[in-house]
Order: sequence, then structure tokens, then C-alpha cells
Amino acid sequence: MAERILLVEDEEKLARMVELELRYEGYEVEKAFDGRTGLEHALTGTFDLILLDIMLPALSGMEVLRRLRKERQTPVILLTARDAVVDKVSGLDAGADDYVTKPFAIEELLARIRAALRKHPAAPAESPKLTCGPLAMDVERHEVSLSGTPVELTRREFDLLRYLLENKEKVISRESLLDNVWGFDFAGETNAVDVYIRFLRSKLDERFGVKLIHTVRGVGYVIREEG
Repeated sequence: MAERILLVEDEEKLARMVELELRYEGYEVEKAFDGRTGLEHALTGTFDLILLDIMLPALSGMEVLRRLRKERQTPVILLTARDAVVDKVSGLDAGADDYVTKPFAIEELLARIRAALRKHPAAPAESPKLTCGPLAMDVERHEVSLSGTPVELTRREFDLLRYLLENKEKVISRESLLDNVWGFDFAGETNAVDVYIRFLRSKLDERFGVKLIHTVRGVGYVIREEG
């Protein structure tokens, strides 16, 4: 199973470049463009490593790191434009595992990621499961069931449902779904999201008589238990 990396970086062009390189190396990548969103993802998602910019809107990278360390020990590599020793020491003292100074060569970043992952190998675990009411997803086995009955999904349907379940109770915009499920370089129409939501509803909501995937008009979609 591919290692998952959370990239928290407000420079979108840099974030996209780094994401492309990481995906090329076989990592799964999730992005956030401000500190508050990054912290939410870090605390609610499952990641093998976090790349965290220090200068972020909403919540600074240092504050994200301090709050994260109260609950999680996920390896963190700081991305910083500050080359002063005091800033590097402050980051390491706050719980960072390493730091990379901008501008950086992607080869150096990849090497530091590999080193951090070697120091913190993922503990063997039971197959991770995501749930919402009667709906259960076994991520590792690529299986979905509703009330114990298996549901056959295509790869894209599975990826879309997985992202919704990973963000259960959160309203996700179509743009965010396209970015995180199809990839930011997807050249198709934004209605691809609506089409695949209909596919999921036909296989889940309509077939089993439940309502799990909800439309928030003008915003996007959310998965939550009925009621």
C-alpha cells in the first residue's frame, strides 16, 4: 500500500509541482493550502508523513506543529524560507523531524522524505476501515459493503467514496473532489463529479433505500448518516 503524505503549502504552484513529483515516486498525496485546514486533515486523516510550510495563512506552521504534537506523532518535515539557525532550532524543538530550506532541489526533499520514513516505519496494522452508518469500506482489501452486503464499485467510484468517507460530515466542493480524486491536471468537465455521484447513489442510496450522500446546493457534497 502506498505511503500517504499530507502537503500543507500555500504556494499553489509549488504545491502542485511537489505533488506531481511525489505521485511520480509512488506516494499518495493530499494537499491543504492553509494551516487550519492542514491541521484538520492531519488530525482526522491517516498519513505516514507531513510536509509543512512554516509561513501559512489562518494558522502558522509552527502552531500547527505544536497542536499536532499534542495528539499525533506523525513525522513532520518543515518547509521554510527562513535560513536562520534559531528558526530551524525552534522547529526541531517543537517536534519537527527535519526541515528543508526554500528554494530546494526536489531530489533533496525526496531523500529527506525517504530518511524520515525509514526512521518511522508504519506499524503493521489491520486493514483500515472507513464507515458511515451501515456503510463500511475496507481500504486495503478494496471492498465496500452496506449492511453486510458487498457492493461492487469501479476504481473511480471507490476513490470518490473513499475521499468522501475520509472527510465524513464535511461538505466537499466539486473543485476539491476533482483535485483530490481525479487530480489537478484533469482536463475533463467538472460535471464528472456529478456523474459519479449519481453512479454511487444508484449503487448505495437507491439500491439499499438509504440516504448517505447529500447535496449541499451551490457548494458540493457531503456523506453523513441519514437524519
